[in-house]
Amino acid sequence: MTASLTHMRAEIDEAGEVVERQLAGDAGRTDRLGLKLRALDPLVLTTIARGSSDCCALYLKYLAEIVVGIPCASIGPSIATLYGARLRLARAAAVSISQSGRSPDIVEMQRSARKAGATTIAMVNEIDSPLATEAEELLPLMAGREQSVAATKSMIAGLVAGAALVAAWRGDADLRTAIAGLPALLPAESAPPPAAMIERVARAEHAFVLGRGATFAVATEAALKLKETCAIHAEAYSSAEVLHGPAELARPGFLVIAFMPTDAGREGMKMTLRLLAAAGADVVRVDAGGDDAGDRLACATAASPLLTPIAMIHRFYGLAEAVSRRLGRNPDHPRNLHKVTETI
Repeated sequence: MTASLTHMRAEIDEAGEVVERQLAGDAGRTDRLGLKLRALDPLVLTTIARGSSDCCALYLKYLAEIVVGIPCASIGPSIATLYGARLRLARAAAVSISQSGRSPDIVEMQRSARKAGATTIAMVNEIDSPLATEAEELLPLMAGREQSVAATKSMIAGLVAGAALVAAWRGDADLRTAIAGLPALLPAESAPPPAAMIERVARAEHAFVLGRGATFAVATEAALKLKETCAIHAEAYSSAEVLHGPAELARPGFLVIAFMPTDAGREGMKMTLRLLAAAGADVVRVDAGGDDAGDRLACATAASPLLTPIAMIHRFYGLAEAVSRRLGRNPDHPRNLHKVTETI
């Protein structure tokens, strides 16, 4: 089977075009929303999402806290759907993130947040969906139809939408310039992963996926993709948090995939990896710059270290797709998953 036979691979390759279309189409909306958020000056930012979209929300959290200096918290949709709790969200902004915009619990939590006083913002691919039409503000992801159950191009679009929103909110010209370079950077990530790394990951039964700061957000997405496309049990941790108990699981043959920060978190990650390797763990890195190797998946370096994680997860998607096929699986159609997950 060749890579071109899967929708997942084709959609990975579309990411650069998607981001270019999104940035051009959303520019006016994003600028206006940035001005609105500056005027509102919310006390807190909240996010509403599940699955890959919740990994986008975690990335938004790190950017909002680092760049804007505002605390950001995820709201579990069951707060509205199961428990009927009434939150106090005056002077809050609530960002909902979804590919389909049709998951009932996400839609209901957004309604609840709006009733509670939050300014609601939806980042959605399907703009005729309930989540999109009911939000006060909309940032379309413009990823186009996504046929693979495993979201890739819509996930990249969600990460970029969050970064663009933060740049407009803060009025950060350098970050905006760096974001504008992403459409040209992402197509460079299309090289197939090293065969030795495919074999290394394919033989794993369990794995830690590590990151720190913004790379932790994409580590959570990578762990999710290993589970849904490859049926490999993978758990994401901060490289600091993994030492508080989980590291006891490290032993010969235990896989560790590390998304290497290119900022202040890098040295701490290196220390953690040394400790895990000493316990026998098989450590592979996703890192910026340099060349691929059996234990290293290289990606392009973005103009801002806050954006390099987007290049990292884009490159990792190709690895997950290749490992899935190596294991005889169809990454487009996981056995127990559907494109729209209808939880309540």
